[in-house]
Amino acid sequence: MDGLRSGKTMRLKMGFDPTVPVITLGWAVGLRKLRQLQDLGHTVVIIIGDWTARIGDPSGASQTRPMLTTEEVQANSEAILRQFYKILDEPRTEIRRQSEWFDPFTLTDVVRLSARYTVAQMLQRDDFAQRYAEHKPIGLHELLYPLLQAYDSVAVEADVEFGGTDQKFNNLLGREMQRAAGQKAGPAGEGQAVFLVPLLVGLDGTQKMSQSLGNFIAIDDPPHDMYGKLMSIPDTLIADYFELLTDVPDDELTSIRKAVEKRSANPMDHKMRLARDIVAQFHSDAAAVDSEEDFVRTFRKRELPEEAIEVPLSALPKAKISPSSREAGIQTYDLGSAIHTYGLASSLSEARRLIKQGAVEINGRKIASNLNPLEPGMVIRVGKHRFLRIVDAGG
Repeated sequence: MDGLRSGKTMRLKMGFDPTVPVITLGWAVGLRKLRQLQDLGHTVVIIIGDWTARIGDPSGASQTRPMLTTEEVQANSEAILRQFYKILDEPRTEIRRQSEWFDPFTLTDVVRLSARYTVAQMLQRDDFAQRYAEHKPIGLHELLYPLLQAYDSVAVEADVEFGGTDQKFNNLLGREMQRAAGQKAGPAGEGQAVFLVPLLVGLDGTQKMSQSLGNFIAIDDPPHDMYGKLMSIPDTLIADYFELLTDVPDDELTSIRKAVEKRSANPMDHKMRLARDIVAQFHSDAAAVDSEEDFVRTFRKRELPEEAIEVPLSALPKAKISPSSREAGIQTYDLGSAIHTYGLASSLSEARRLIKQGAVEINGRKIASNLNPLEPGMVIRVGKHRFLRIVDAGG
């Protein structure tokens, strides 16, 4: 850290694979630290991994390494660019794409890069070692991933690389590659320093927060959604989220951790404070207060939120009536189409998936069928905080 205080402007690198078009709170852990160092005058270099994101695990052995098409990577990359500036200072941020240096690569370049390292060295990486020990397949193309990430450091002449604790191998490989290339990068001129940040556990309470695993909270989630998701984290994660995502003083953090462990206070109160703080960071103080009031009204008092969508029965999409239903005078409605049409799901397929997963309720009762009889006064609830109220019989 002496190099960071030396007065020399350092190039601080952190790379991100655009697996889905969002930046998660897991990414925010490192980005928040980078912002603090920007405020000391250093330059942040964000690497968009538009090449490494295409290197997946075709065997399915690694859930966090899905294979993506070029089109998917491009779309995801464009979507996340604007989100970085919710945390970082734009004038002191340099955005780079791996395609800048890898598009011109030839097969000769790839072979020369690969020739510097052995398979034995690659198998020292924890996830490779585990899969090898378990006799699970490892694609040859996967072994290129650490090399490509390491070469990023050469391409941008990084002085410090930031990453999660699971990136130690790749980050150290970058330092070795800089030395081999003769670069005098880093605080001591001997290759980049490595700064590892803890991994944030996701909503499932077990695995790291990951785009691929779907257990994440996005920093551009709507305020009410973000607040609701934070309220759903296991109590065991409260103190870690405070430590990694807020500026709570150390002594206060210690008190929160002890209180949660000893159950000397209601964990819900700490969780509400946490949710307020994080929503305020990424939205505003007003949005945080509004989200909390909505949560209390909806989940503590079991009242319908004020922003529930009101829809006439006649406006809902009707399903085709079977002969037996026609004889009984029963009209069913296409619930998936209704949920999608009125914005409670981003697509028809997502709406039907939510129904199958039991995430949709009618008047507090979970439903499993897409076709349902509906009537005025019914309330449809999607997830934890999206509501549609049927207000009249119509035609």
